[in-house]
Amino acid sequence: QRMLLAKLWDKIQGGIRRNIPAHTGFLSPQEQELARFLFGNEPGLVFFGGYADAERRMLCWLPEYLSEESLWEESSPVKCIHCNFYAGDSPTHRDFLGSLMGCGIARETLGDISVGQEEAFLFVTEEIAPYILQTLTSAGRTKLSTEQIALSQANIQRPAVKEIRDTVSSLRLDSILCAGFRISRSLACSAIAAGKASINGLPCVKSDKAVAQGDKISLRGYGKIL
Repeated sequence: QRMLLAKLWDKIQGGIRRNIPAHTGFLSPQEQELARFLFGNEPGLVFFGGYADAERRMLCWLPEYLSEESLWEESSPVKCIHCNFYAGDSPTHRDFLGSLMGCGIARETLGDISVGQEEAFLFVTEEIAPYILQTLTSAGRTKLSTEQIALSQANIQRPAVKEIRDTVSSLRLDSILCAGFRISRSLACSAIAAGKASINGLPCVKSDKAVAQGDKISLRGYGKIL
């Protein structure tokens, strides 16, 4: 974590000192929380992943002469690669990620991977986009055709959401997991102790941790609660 924070600090401070735009690589939700802790309320900082609900996002610093809308323009540090494949195939997120990792691409250069019917959208850094266009020809056993498109052209499918209404004795993490995923308290507690649960991207191993309204809770292997 210290190495990560030092790297983030150097990149962002370099832009602040020179009064030019600066950005990091793509950060996981946990890394984003660490970045918030590091920079606090520094003006000009925004997280951006290429579309509104992106999970993996860059930390960007924008001088006063640039607005957030500039991140959607052609000069954006985030690029979108559109992948087409045969309708009868059904490659998964894991297939795409495995193929990209097999090309020797660092994880920090890859944002979200949205896989739909007959197409997928990859959000990547500007520097790695040409290499991916040249080398990514398949995902698993599925053949791909790729092209770079504008961020506004990405047709991202919203994830399936199920609304659950329940009453819990207290807003403890284990109680929320039991209600949200319909699992037993013993299973919830063991999963928490194993480090599989997180709140707002940060791992939590305390079953009695208080959960606040608006927190994002995830349990590895089950999903997320918003």
